[in-house]
Amino acid sequence: MAIRITGLNSGLDTESIISALVEAKSTKKNNLIKAQTKLEWKQEAWKELNTKVYSFYTKTLSNMRLQSDYTKKATKSTDESIATVITGTNAVNGAQTLEVESLAKTGYLTGAELKTGSSGSQTKASYTGATKLSDMEGLSDAVGKKLTVTAGGKDTEIEITDGMTINDLVTKLKSAGLNASFDTKNQRFFVSSKESGEANNFTITSSDAVTGTDGKITSSDLLSGLGFIGGDSTKIEGSDAKIKLNGATFESDTNTFEINGLTISVTGTTEAGKPITLTTGDDTEGIYDMIKNFFKEYNELIIEMDTLYNADSAKGYEPLTDEEKEAMSEKEIEKWEEKIKDSILRKDSTLSTVSSAMKQIMLQGVEMANGSKVYLSDFGINTLGYFTAADNEKGAYHIDGDPDDANTSTNADKLKAAIATDPEKVTEFFSSLTKNLYSKLTDLMKRTSYSSAFTLYDDKLMKDEYSDYTTQIKKQEQLISDYEDRYYKQFSAMETALAKINSQQSAISGLFGM
Repeated sequence: MAIRITGLNSGLDTESIISALVEAKSTKKNNLIKAQTKLEWKQEAWKELNTKVYSFYTKTLSNMRLQSDYTKKATKSTDESIATVITGTNAVNGAQTLEVESLAKTGYLTGAELKTGSSGSQTKASYTGATKLSDMEGLSDAVGKKLTVTAGGKDTEIEITDGMTINDLVTKLKSAGLNASFDTKNQRFFVSSKESGEANNFTITSSDAVTGTDGKITSSDLLSGLGFIGGDSTKIEGSDAKIKLNGATFESDTNTFEINGLTISVTGTTEAGKPITLTTGDDTEGIYDMIKNFFKEYNELIIEMDTLYNADSAKGYEPLTDEEKEAMSEKEIEKWEEKIKDSILRKDSTLSTVSSAMKQIMLQGVEMANGSKVYLSDFGINTLGYFTAADNEKGAYHIDGDPDDANTSTNADKLKAAIATDPEKVTEFFSSLTKNLYSKLTDLMKRTSYSSAFTLYDDKLMKDEYSDYTTQIKKQEQLISDYEDRYYKQFSAMETALAKINSQQSAISGLFGM
């Protein structure tokens, strides 16, 4: 960039003069930047709203149009401290008796506290994970001996090698299919099966073990030295859970049973001859909650759309230039921009089309299979009166008898009554209503030459407009630069002329001795 030195001879502030001359061009550029900024804010507002509508469309609305989603069942247990139940749609309605004879257990070995010292004067050991097995009390001749771990249907042999540490042994036990650790504070090994149940139980024997006639180990220097037998060691054997459902016996290696559509989780045992009862029936609460959640999400969308459409005008507010921001505080800038952003979709025609279409679907009701026309009001679901509803909430629906709705909580609950007495009618109506709304949104979000698929607004068109603004701004910046260069050349020529005049005047003055 050329260095511009001006005003040396004329004494004029040429920088200010040139800035004033190109001000009109700069104003045009600033207007383009402001328009582009507003477009960007509009894109962001639409993108955020579109994301919410699309989520509603693909999740809640998509699911509710299928009648199978209204086939909900629930099972109540007379004692949930003993058994809880998850109910599948194929479960049979009715009451069943349940006896829990035993719970599944995980094989667990709590090793004896390891000690050092001679008999009669032993104290708790102070071994660490780095302690060699051969340095432990009673294991000086352990090298070469072998442990055999039976777990998960396989046998794994672990040979005690020279230099093997407690940590090494723990790692070997884990590799053999067990959970294992050494507690340095309590000086004990803790070993367990990875899964509960009799089939997942484990045993640990040794090459120096001596067994009795019953096959149980009576002595082993290796097992005793590790605390796996003797002392205060304990071993809980892995076992299966056993229940009786309607007199039939079922066993499981976990405390969960899947039987004829019921997933039964047991956490306690029943007293002999005192079974508990599991009662399965249609889950009216589940259907009610699903419908209630649908209206919650629908209302949030409609209220937001109406709020955006009816926003206060921001006439007279335009995005700020960098120079304008310099004269304002951060809080003032934020408040100014928020005013524009809040009104960015005010009276937007696309927003009006989407909102009106959704409201129309909800108002028009459903043509039932028997030829009758049913409306939301038949289930006690209505909007509030025009003068009762809050601003921008006139399109929101309220369910009579909803305890969470202060406006309608005291009204008779027609929806719950309908679910209890005629669930088929409720299912047919709401699956058809949501299917109609789903189809309408599908149509509104289809791909066009101006918009992408699953998009409510003209995102492609806005993107092109944004790029066009960028091009115009660059052209305007070049025009400003060209104008500035031209004016600087003109002023430079003037300064040169003035310099010549001044030089001539100086020469003439010299001739006359002035």
